[in-house]
Amino acid sequence: MTLPLIQFVDIKKSFGSNHVLKGVNLSIYQGDILAVIGKSGTGKSVLLKHIIGLVSQDSGELLIRGIPLHSMPRKEKLLFKNELSYMFQENALFDFLTVFDNIALPLAENCLYPKSIIEERVNTRMQQLGLGPIGGKFPFQLSGGMRKRVALARALVTDPKVVLFDEPTTGLDPIRKKKVHTMIEEYQRQFGFTAVIVSHDIPEIFDLAQHVAMLDEGKIVFQGTKEDILHTHTNIVNAFIRGEE
Repeated sequence: MTLPLIQFVDIKKSFGSNHVLKGVNLSIYQGDILAVIGKSGTGKSVLLKHIIGLVSQDSGELLIRGIPLHSMPRKEKLLFKNELSYMFQENALFDFLTVFDNIALPLAENCLYPKSIIEERVNTRMQQLGLGPIGGKFPFQLSGGMRKRVALARALVTDPKVVLFDEPTTGLDPIRKKKVHTMIEEYQRQFGFTAVIVSHDIPEIFDLAQHVAMLDEGKIVFQGTKEDILHTHTNIVNAFIRGEE
């Protein structure tokens, strides 16, 4: 049986009296596109933040290739963190930086790369994502769809093995949503990264994701293929997909 790349084992997380994750069990496999769905405020973004290391669990285990993250040597933890990239819900682009400098930021901030390497990698990603002519512009001068493309280029500039997408189509109309989904699918196929996508785009996300997990009341109530979720007899899942209480 294939070992999950990332595995949540009975993970619980509270913020004061707010019990957000109440024993999450979830497996994420290498090269997969996993969509995480569920009602607003159920902890989907908190789940992503556990992976990226912005929050840590109160109990339970986060396993990386079968090894508890907390027991990994510092060097291995750092190597795993460098394999990750995060595309924020609202893009998190800096309007005072050019498109080029926004994309270059993950490479420039750790001071590990010479300027020539940074320029080469940023220009390569910009060409691959059709951003070549706009490197000198600022985010506020771009359309919503182009800002999403810039945010994706920044997420991919470090050649990550895992990309976490927190509601990447927020604020976009249906046509641009479809374009963002197509863009993620194309580049995931091209670069081979593992994708975890928090999304409210139902049923559209089922055309993109290979597997789907549903988070409800702090627990995973469904995990399976997109075909499985469309034929499940789980009442809470069916009701959510249909938009019913």
